[in-house]
Order: sequence, then structure tokens, then C-alpha cells
Amino acid sequence: MLYILFRYLHFIAIFGLAGALVIENLVIKPTINGEDAKNIAKVDAVYGICAFLVFAFGLALWLWIGKPSEFYSVNYLFQTKLLLFIIIVLISAYPTSFFLKHRKSEAEMISVPQLIPILLKIELFLLLIIPILAYLMARGIGIPDLSSNSN
Repeated sequence: MLYILFRYLHFIAIFGLAGALVIENLVIKPTINGEDAKNIAKVDAVYGICAFLVFAFGLALWLWIGKPSEFYSVNYLFQTKLLLFIIIVLISAYPTSFFLKHRKSEAEMISVPQLIPILLKIELFLLLIIPILAYLMARGIGIPDLSSNSN
């Protein structure tokens, strides 16, 4: 039962993260006003909270709940998923710092660096790869054949 609960919470957090990232991609423009900056910062906060929850629930599922951790640890697809998630988090640091910096701005118009929409699109693209890897993992792909090592 605990496994099902954590799995469900992990999925809910993933959906929240994906939703927030889609919203950021839809609303970002070359220039934004102060109200936009405040709202995008709120959406980015949801994104950050969801990223933390995805990590926390995923870590619990990996190390403590469900299948033994070795099942995931030796799977190259799982390692790739984890690497992509880390890359997404690292890429999000620059847009997040920009949104935090301008969330209380009184400026009429704020110029958004060209790199931010690009980074948001890269994050979204990488995020779209992770479910494919999860699907392949669920089908048993990426699990090393340990029986061939025994004599």
C-alpha cells in the first residue's frame, strides 16, 4: 500500500512539474511587465516545489519502498533518467534566479534574456524524454542479464 501511495505522489509531483514548465514556456516573452514577473515567479516556485517532491518521492521509491534499490541502480535507463532530471534542475537555475530577482520589480517592462526561453524549451524537451525511458524500464529493458555471468 505504501508503494502505491508513494508512486501516486511521485506521479502527481511529475504532473505538477510538467504543468508549471509548460505554463512558463507559454507565458514567457522577450519583455514582461512587473505583474507577469510576479506571476511567473509564483509558477516557478510551484515548479521548484514539484521538482523537490519528484526527487524526494523518487528517492524513497528507489532506496526504501518497492523493488530493491539494486533493481534500479544497475539499469542504464534509470541512470539516464536520473541524469536527465539533474540536467533539467541545473538548467532551471538561471531562469529561476531571473524570476526571483524580478518578482518584486516595479519596472514597467522587464527585458527577458534570450537564453531564458531557450533554456525553458530545452528543459521541456528533456522532460519529454524521461517518460519514454520509464516506459522502456517498465518493459524490462535496461536490466543487465545477470544469468549470463554465472558459469
